[in-house]
Amino acid sequence: MNLSMAEVGKEYTVKDIATGDSELESFLFSLGCYSGEPITLVARHGSTFVVAIKDARYTIDKDLASAIVVQ
Repeated sequence: MNLSMAEVGKEYTVKDIATGDSELESFLFSLGCYSGEPITLVARHGSTFVVAIKDARYTIDKDLASAIVVQ
């Protein structure tokens, strides 16, 4: 399942980043979003998502949320 289908308030583990775009993967890695890391969907506002990774919160769009595969 990808992060865009996740339940708000629940913690997941990043399983994979499915983009095929090395620049986007590098960006997510710089945020601390990589395989094995916990991620929590804090809120969903239309096509934007607020996620908590490590001790920070980020707002990402639906395309980016769809690229983050969680379990």
